[in-house]
Order: sequence, then C-alpha cells, then structure tokens
Amino acid sequence: MAVKITRISQTRKGRFALFAGEKFLFSVDDETYVTRRLAEGMVLDEAELDELRQCSETRKAIAKAFEYVSLRDHAAGELYEKLSRKFDAQSCRAAVEKMKALDLLNDHAFALHRAKYLMAQGKSRRAVQQALAQKGIARETAAEVLAEVYAEAQSQGEDPEMQALRSLIEKSYARKLQQGRIEQVMAALYRRGFPAAAVRAAVREYQEQANQQEDF
Repeated sequence: MAVKITRISQTRKGRFALFAGEKFLFSVDDETYVTRRLAEGMVLDEAELDELRQCSETRKAIAKAFEYVSLRDHAAGELYEKLSRKFDAQSCRAAVEKMKALDLLNDHAFALHRAKYLMAQGKSRRAVQQALAQKGIARETAAEVLAEVYAEAQSQGEDPEMQALRSLIEKSYARKLQQGRIEQVMAALYRRGFPAAAVRAAVREYQEQANQQEDF
C-alpha cells in the first residue's frame, strides 16, 4: 500500500516529522531527510517506509552510542545493553559495529578500569569476574585482566583479596566478631566470593590484633 507524505515539519529536537494526511508516521534525522531527499507529495510504499524508518533509527542509535562512549570507556556488550533500552536490535548491532570500526570500543581497557575500581570497593576476585560478565566481557578477557591486575598488585607486595577482606571486616563485621559471631561472619564473607583460606586468615588476623589491643 502506497503512502503519500503530505506534510513534513521540524521538531524541537531538530528531527523531521512525516505525516500522511493528519496521521503522524514517524520522524527522521536531518541526515536521512537530506540524503533521501524527502519532500511533501512524495509517495512511498510500505517497504520503502520501513527501510526509511530503520535507516533513521539506526542513525539515531549511532548518535546515542557516540554520546555514551564520549563520556567513558564502554565494553561492546555493555554498550549494546544500554542502547537496547531505547532502540531495536538491528539498530543496536549497527551502532556497536560502527563504534568498533572507529576503534572506540575496547573490552580490555574497559575491563581493566572496571576491575581496579571494583577491587578498590572491596570486591572479591570472583565478584569482580561476575560483574565483568554482566557487562558483556568475555570470560577469557576477564580472566586475562584479573590476572594482570592481581599480578601488578602482588608485585608491589599487596594481596588484593586480603586488603579487601581487612577493609570489609573493619567496616562491616568488626562488631559481630567482637560478639563472638565468627561462623556467621565467615559465612557472609564466603558468600561475597572470597576464598575460604583467605577468609580464615583475615578473621584470624583481626582477632590477633584485637587481642593485642586488649593486652595493652
């Protein structure tokens, strides 16, 4: 079924709204409007209308992708997930591929930045790996990044897991340990993804320090 565009008006956001009689069809971006030479009186069939709508939607998704990556690093999976809240799958895929082609997406750089941030927040290695997976980071990339981050910390004489455990115990579990609720604290730390050996060592260390303070 052919549709005649009877009116084209510019919106407040700079897009061009297409009408067939009094019926609003959809709006297109300025690039689509110019390159497709849209004009009042033009007749388009359904296939042409669908293709026009998809073209404009994809350009809109690409513009939004540029906006996202200009603010901070994004992984491909994370960018796709954010775009999918506003756009269809085809437009999201096209936008992500465009960002990849322009070398604006770097899963390794994003994962490295995110892993360091989460570690500083007291997350366990397993919790960090799960968080990266939720952002669309491939398991191999996540493992590579975590190995890099932990190797760097350990080369400086630091154990990220123990640092995180000390911080968590001091901030969230010290009172419970003072009350003798040791098993409950250890179970909570296990659920956070910390290795059993590290949990036992951190709890023992805290207790020893607490006993030394009591002696004084």
